[in-house]
Amino acid sequence: MQITGMTCAACSARIEKALNKMEGVEATVNLATEKATIRYEPNRVTAKEIVERIEKLGYGVAKEKVELDITGMTCAACSARIEKALNKMDGVRATVNLATESAVVYYPSGLMTQEMICEKIKKLGYGASVKAGQEAKKAHKEEEINEKKRKLILSIFLSLPLLYTMVAHAPWQLPLPMPNVLMNPWFQFLLATPVQFYIGAPFYIGAWKALRNKSANMDVLVALGTSAAYVYSLIESIRSLQPGYMPHLYYETSAVLITLILVGKWLEAIAKGRTTEAMTKLLSLQAKEATVLRDGKEVKVPIDSVVVGDQLIVKPGEKIPVDGIIIAGQSAVDESMITGESIPVEKKEGDTVIGATINKYGTLTIEATKVGKDTALSRIIQLVEEAQGSKAPIQRLADVVSSYFVPIVVAISVVTFIISYFFVAPNDWPRALETAIAVLVIACPCALGLATPTSIMVGTGKAADHGILFKGGEHLEMAHKISAIIFDKTGTITKGTPVVTDWVAANEHVLSYVYSAEKYSEHPLAEAIVRYAEEQGEMLKEVSEFEAIPGHGVHAIVDGQDVWIGTRKLLNDHGIDYSTYSSELEQFEQQGKTALLIAINGQACGVAALTDALKESAKEAIESLKKRGLSVYMLTGDNIRTAQAIAAQVGITNVFAEVLPEEKANYVKQLQQQGHIVAMVGDGINDAPALAVADVGIAIGTGTDVAIETADVTILGQDLTLIVKAIEMSRQTMKNIRQNLFWALAYNSIGIPVAAAGLLAPWMAGAAMAFSSVSVVLNALRLKRVKL
Repeated sequence: MQITGMTCAACSARIEKALNKMEGVEATVNLATEKATIRYEPNRVTAKEIVERIEKLGYGVAKEKVELDITGMTCAACSARIEKALNKMDGVRATVNLATESAVVYYPSGLMTQEMICEKIKKLGYGASVKAGQEAKKAHKEEEINEKKRKLILSIFLSLPLLYTMVAHAPWQLPLPMPNVLMNPWFQFLLATPVQFYIGAPFYIGAWKALRNKSANMDVLVALGTSAAYVYSLIESIRSLQPGYMPHLYYETSAVLITLILVGKWLEAIAKGRTTEAMTKLLSLQAKEATVLRDGKEVKVPIDSVVVGDQLIVKPGEKIPVDGIIIAGQSAVDESMITGESIPVEKKEGDTVIGATINKYGTLTIEATKVGKDTALSRIIQLVEEAQGSKAPIQRLADVVSSYFVPIVVAISVVTFIISYFFVAPNDWPRALETAIAVLVIACPCALGLATPTSIMVGTGKAADHGILFKGGEHLEMAHKISAIIFDKTGTITKGTPVVTDWVAANEHVLSYVYSAEKYSEHPLAEAIVRYAEEQGEMLKEVSEFEAIPGHGVHAIVDGQDVWIGTRKLLNDHGIDYSTYSSELEQFEQQGKTALLIAINGQACGVAALTDALKESAKEAIESLKKRGLSVYMLTGDNIRTAQAIAAQVGITNVFAEVLPEEKANYVKQLQQQGHIVAMVGDGINDAPALAVADVGIAIGTGTDVAIETADVTILGQDLTLIVKAIEMSRQTMKNIRQNLFWALAYNSIGIPVAAAGLLAPWMAGAAMAFSSVSVVLNALRLKRVKL
């Protein structure tokens, strides 16, 4: 197995010694390969105990991850059973999602294989395979829906005559003609038998697999209920051969029940398909092919054939196939699908480009730097997939209820039959049977199983449409509980690039001298002055000498003139009087701006004020958060006066200033100790420790540096109002989940007693059960219409 955390030979020796002390274990640990080769006797020690021993020593066993497609699940009891069985395997941690019909499994490297995990699932009676591509999965889903449709049409065709006999003999006695053939027991037998054993075969197969594994699911309820009605009718049909005997037939009950359940399953499958529209939309953004330079010729190849280092030609109007760097050409690129910015971004040689963005004007030659699953879009798709396949903590309630649900319902059905037959209507076998069947078929564990995952699928998909990426269901749930939110200043509240806000100079020639000097500097403040001068149309002068003075400024000889640009200290050190500009200097600093003094030939002749420009969305976002009752804080390494000036502009009163990057996490912990659920918003690079410590870490990214590893939520682009939308999406999704769980529990809590009281015909109970699952999925789909 792969061992993590070893740093030296002492580590490997320690692990080897500890393992060899265990009974029945022989171990060799290799530091170079970071692997342990272990032979053990399973009757004396388990692999799980070996893993636990290694972890107790302070090391780790590397885990591999596999995503599986699972077939054959019909209700929450199925997904719960598979999850429970997998988690009993040595060192395995699994999450099974009924809505997506998938599982995410982490297993110890070397101890287990994907095949062993799939085999375990197959032994439980389900199908399992390593996750197929979205296109293959979509095709499989469509075929599955079409198969359901074909069986449903046949079932309706066979059941309609039986339904007609039921309606014609209803208590309200409708004046409908009744052909004798329809009342013939053997004609009804011929219609009901294919529905029961061909169309209803999946229920029997599912029930057998569940019972064989000492469990029970929805299939057990359906198989029991319909079989009871069918077998009783068959016995009555045989007895009808006796002269003068009037049989009590319930063929229509079993056939119509199966048909109604199939209607519900078909509608549910269609509705569930709509919950993955966000993923389909993301996949549609990917380019299907690329134009690659091979031996000097342009060749069209499938996108999967592109490798790192390939040179690609991207013409105007085409999608950029993969992430890369421009090696020739210039153009404007529409990056709205990643950043949300509608204005195309100017790109030139040396700039990076993101796959799936659109080249607008000129032809570009790019070198592929990231392909396949490493591209920004692929990482986003992977993040959304993982979020949709994850479980929110609130789902534990449904999982616990589902595990006990079916056995309890069967017990209630048996008790109902006994009470009805012996006490309510003594010796009335048909009535007791009807009541017991109604109890079996009205119970619906499906609605409980679908209540949470369908809402999470739609919620995370809707969020992704807006450029909000939740890492998992647990983070989607936690976001609505946030009570305090901390913003990093630079690159989060501000743009992270300084701009010149004020320029005061003795004459119009000063700027050209400053521009020429600063052109040689790489400091961000110098770059801001250069941009400002270029916008003003200034011309460069000849520079014969240049010196950067770290922390203070620059000195240069420009066109024969002695130019100094920098701090008070720089001018003081060189005896230059700047009192003429003292009032402007003080005013700018009180506003939280950085002021640079300018002197030419020993005479102060100007002052420039620069600031890190605020993001246009910052004030609006912070006001919205405060209106929702959140405490808002700003965190920065700036001095307190500058920090408070910036904070005041966006409406923040709580400021942590002069904070070193490594200290940021401590301020998050401080608020947590005060009882707050804390969100930290940062750029995901130097804020990583604070993002990790926060209850919800929110990274502001631009697609290429999405902080997937550290942050719980990633905002694509620079629009801070998306943070408000993320919290709102969390609130709406949790509200939707609670509605689903309430109605699923209420439906069963009310429906089972009503059926037990004999107030529901079995076919009505079946219809109610079939449509309860559909109603849960349709309610989840309402999230698609939520306005953020």
